[in-house]
Amino acid sequence: MKEAAIEEEGLLGMDDDGDEFGYGGGGGGWSGIPRRVRYGILFVGAFFGLFFFFALILWGASRNQRPVVTLQSATFHRFVVQAGTDASLVPTEMASLNATVRLTFRNTGTFFGVHVSAEPVTLYYTQLQLASGNIKYFYQARKSQRSLTVSVVGDKVPLYGGGSSLSSTPTTQPPAKKKMPPTVVPPPAVPMELTVRLRSRAFVLGRLVKPKFHSEVHCKVTMDQTKLGKPVSLKKACTYSH
Repeated sequence: MKEAAIEEEGLLGMDDDGDEFGYGGGGGGWSGIPRRVRYGILFVGAFFGLFFFFALILWGASRNQRPVVTLQSATFHRFVVQAGTDASLVPTEMASLNATVRLTFRNTGTFFGVHVSAEPVTLYYTQLQLASGNIKYFYQARKSQRSLTVSVVGDKVPLYGGGSSLSSTPTTQPPAKKKMPPTVVPPPAVPMELTVRLRSRAFVLGRLVKPKFHSEVHCKVTMDQTKLGKPVSLKKACTYSH
């Protein structure tokens, strides 16, 4: 009778799978892992799955919230063309230019700020770079904007014949009729291309989601040497690409 009672108590301590502690049978594979461990693995897997799914949603949403760059105006302060020599003492015409470019940068992101850097802002005459200027690195908070002023300068840039038509001095023509003063012709206008390139990066969920944005702007602007010091609007003179 004692042996029967002991055997019955042992059977009561077993679960349906025959495990004394209720952790499953002695089979291998998934069923051989204790139940509590299985629950823990499932919980961790579900957590990481939801986390990466949420990160993917944030990445997709952030890609549609690009920063907006708008060129406002360019002001030419000084332009001089004169004879000179380059670093190798080769005689050539030299051009000096001083201008100011104004633009706005707007971060449209609703839940992230952006870190912004830029390539040099350049002014070209045909294929010849006449001046350049730098935009310092900055951070732009979410749903905010700032105005930027860039000084674009070129000092004694060798032209090597590429700017043979450039002049910064007015010319005097003889009068059309006698007893009339000579006619002073201002120097010709100079067509230029202004280029601005910005790179923006956001950090969402720490550094897990890092969307990048590239903004490139090309503007056709004409420098009228009779209007130095007056802003030239760029609102309808630029093409934007991303």
